Amino acid sequence: MKKIAILMVFFMAFVSCKNETKKESQPVQEAVVDTSVVSVSGRRLMVNDQAYLIKGICYHPVPKGSPNKRDFSTLSQDLELMVEAGINTIRVYAPIADKNVLDQIEKAGLKVIMGFGYKQGGHYDIYSGTFIDLVNTFKNHNAILMWELGNEYNYHPEWFDGDIKNWYKAMNAAAALIHQNDPSHPVTTAHGDLPNELARSMSPNIDVWGMNVYRSIRPETIFEQWKDLSSKPMYLSETGADSYMQIANEGYTQGVNEKAQADATAIILDKTFNNQEICSGVTLFSFTDGWWKAGNNAVQDTGGTAPNSTGVPFDGSPNEEFWGIVDIDRNKKEVFTVVKNRYSTVEHKNN
Repeated sequence: MKKIAILMVFFMAFVSCKNETKKESQPVQEAVVDTSVVSVSGRRLMVNDQAYLIKGICYHPVPKGSPNKRDFSTLSQDLELMVEAGINTIRVYAPIADKNVLDQIEKAGLKVIMGFGYKQGGHYDIYSGTFIDLVNTFKNHNAILMWELGNEYNYHPEWFDGDIKNWYKAMNAAAALIHQNDPSHPVTTAHGDLPNELARSMSPNIDVWGMNVYRSIRPETIFEQWKDLSSKPMYLSETGADSYMQIANEGYTQGVNEKAQADATAIILDKTFNNQEICSGVTLFSFTDGWWKAGNNAVQDTGGTAPNSTGVPFDGSPNEEFWGIVDIDRNKKEVFTVVKNRYSTVEHKNN
């Protein structure tokens, strides 16, 4: 009897352990049910069958003195400012592999356009194929809006043995792999300005075309062009203005000029949201000033270069370290109020 009793206790403990193991695996299964489904309908981006208007910001938080090393230690403060500004979407240039960061973004009510680079030393990049590991890790996370492949790589054929077709082949194959693994989120890319026929024909697996558009204060010119070329959704993955005037022009004085940035951004956002039948929104460049982009990383320098950026509003000069809606210490610039006003009051047109 004693042996039987011991066996019974052992058996019950074994069953209990198996049940606990099943319980531990349940949250992953339940997350699948609760995960937002992002899709495309005509020219519309949809979240759970409701049209979604991107009121976004490009986010790459690099501290003072850092050589382009992202740091999320200010995330709580940054999210508070983003929520105040009416931002609903964050676009990042490199994948976020920290679940805690994504959890905080989701808790704040925002979504992420998750960017992947081509060759990033095998760190969730396209070249190594490791990007799909991160897709599979977070494809059931409610913070995800879209997966993004590359950032205006069309300006850099030298990165692809001098032939940009090599990039389009890689991008299209990566998009196909994402579709196979995650049917609940579209794939996008951030293309430098309007995708030409080569880009479009070689990339049928791209669901939504992001476009980095610097056409002074006339972003609307690209909407009519896109309407004639494609029936797919598009959004402005970058646009905006900096807060430094290289020269005095159009009534704006030379030097630091927050009013020039604010005025240009107001016009750009108004014209963007007036074209919702074509454009699914915008991720404005950018949240904070980036001191790493030109000269000494410990100070804010003027200058810097960016491809095809002569369309910077009012002076035609991209001062790369002055693009934030807040400065590097998170002080609000004049443009912050403009963004808050537009994002908080824009009406979603159900065309």
